[in-house]
Amino acid sequence: MLKRNHAPLRYPHDTAPGTGEAIEIAEGVLWMRLPLPMALDHVNIFALDDGDGWTVVDTGWSSAPIRAIWRDLMAGPLGGKPVNRVIVTHHHPDHVGLAGWFQSEHGAELATSRTTWLYARMLTLDVQETWPEETLAFYRAAGMDPLIYESRVADRPFNFSDCVYPIPLGFTRLVEGDTIRIGGRDWDIHMGNGHAAEHATFWSRDDNLVLCGDQLLPSISPNLGVYPTEPAADPVGDWLESCERLAAFAREDHFVLPGHKLPYTGLPARMVQLIQNHHGALERLLEHLSEPRTAHDCFKPLFKREIGLTEYGLALVESVGHLNHLLNERLVTRERREDGAWLWRRL
Repeated sequence: MLKRNHAPLRYPHDTAPGTGEAIEIAEGVLWMRLPLPMALDHVNIFALDDGDGWTVVDTGWSSAPIRAIWRDLMAGPLGGKPVNRVIVTHHHPDHVGLAGWFQSEHGAELATSRTTWLYARMLTLDVQETWPEETLAFYRAAGMDPLIYESRVADRPFNFSDCVYPIPLGFTRLVEGDTIRIGGRDWDIHMGNGHAAEHATFWSRDDNLVLCGDQLLPSISPNLGVYPTEPAADPVGDWLESCERLAAFAREDHFVLPGHKLPYTGLPARMVQLIQNHHGALERLLEHLSEPRTAHDCFKPLFKREIGLTEYGLALVESVGHLNHLLNERLVTRERREDGAWLWRRL
């Protein structure tokens, strides 16, 4: 059972690096930021000095402006030394977006989990000019707002290839329990799940650093969404299992380098929060399901706030994720409405 009397979260750096800048947050470890065209408007990038070159952890979104920022970073803070290796924590576009560019244009090695590589390469090759019927059926099953549904149907689908550089063949596989040498340190590899399948995290044996991507964010919870590729998935169950397992490695002195927001200490307390946040959401959702509801109807108990248009898609898939978990736990039942939407009810 996790303890509650842990030291609170603290942020040693209250200011993030500006565009094209870097902050050395540990010996031979640079923290950089790249912009994103969304509400969460940045992604953190870390570069570790291997002597003859750099290992970069995550890459940002693929676009001409971001590639230009990278060229400035390589010429400036990285001192003109080559990026010899790119490590990708998970397959989402803001993390894998330029991995293929570093491979193809700069000769870098790509190291990541097998699931990350397979998802990223598959999704970049799966270009859709019109909506697949499976996706539209998924939206209808979730009870998507009719106006939003019609707006999406009328528009071109989002494709991974819109913001992920083509990924060539060949990568180095990262495996749970293995050790990797980065920046003069040996790191234990531990995989998380829930936000992304086989999400890699790295725990230094030589000091207190943890590279965690989106698995251990400090002040926000990563999205635990279900998608048409696996509509019966249980990302919430995967997430809770991962958090309980990773909590066993968390120490008070760990300095956590996340994919978004600020680096922080207080990881044991954060592990408690990451677990309890979703247990609380599941309890509120179960109470809400005293009456039949669609996934669209479940935003308020889950998020405790109004959901705007820009957040709607992520909220909908996370709502499905929590409902699927309750179904797997045999706490709810569901039946089809005439329009194809699932109606969920507490047992």
